[in-house]
Amino acid sequence: MTTTDTLGRTNGSCGYADLPRLMGLMTGDEKHGPAATSTLDVLWVLYDRVLRIDPGRPDDPERDRFLLSKGHGPMAYYAVLAAKGFLPVDWLPGFGSYDSPLGHHPDRTLIPGVEISSGSLGHGLPIAVGTALGLRAQGLHRPRVWVLIGDAELDEGSNHEAIAFAGPAGLERLHTVVVDNASASHARPGGIAARFEAAGWSTTTVDGRDHEALHAAFTAAHPGRPHVVVARVEPKDA
Repeated sequence: MTTTDTLGRTNGSCGYADLPRLMGLMTGDEKHGPAATSTLDVLWVLYDRVLRIDPGRPDDPERDRFLLSKGHGPMAYYAVLAAKGFLPVDWLPGFGSYDSPLGHHPDRTLIPGVEISSGSLGHGLPIAVGTALGLRAQGLHRPRVWVLIGDAELDEGSNHEAIAFAGPAGLERLHTVVVDNASASHARPGGIAARFEAAGWSTTTVDGRDHEALHAAFTAAHPGRPHVVVARVEPKDA
């Protein structure tokens, strides 16, 4: 059923230019605005041009899986999901309230299209590895797995175990996007991409605000290997 949202549009008909207004509908002291805005362009390019998912069939076994590991700043995620018709725009003003499904961390049991409940940093990439392995074991070779992490999550050892496993396992359906806003505590010799390269991943580093560069990086061929895109954004956008 088609409904009209608070912007006077039908659900799913919003564009990139509407995202600031959609995010502006969400208020509160714990909204982690900078954490959200640092991911906005990555999320939009993925949902608008890359991910094979249908809001009318969010549980389709052939769908791509997108996992938001950086779940402590979900405002951009909610805005994109609303723009693409996964949830009603009218939910947005209730963000973070007692009876709203839109919590300060996304809940997979309450929000259509959300694959994992997240916000405890360092979990998304290991879950993505398990998801890719599970799909392969089921003979589902079309779905791709995407996970978005923040650079500071690479301070967590669980991610390095996942990186070290995925390369030799040849998980070519696994894609990671690292939003790099220079917030990690520990520097990586050679940069973030070098850590993944050492484990056999395909890597590319791009401007995290450049939609064409992001799309090219997201769709680059990487046969036999998992793929990581390091999306750099200004620290002030963290």
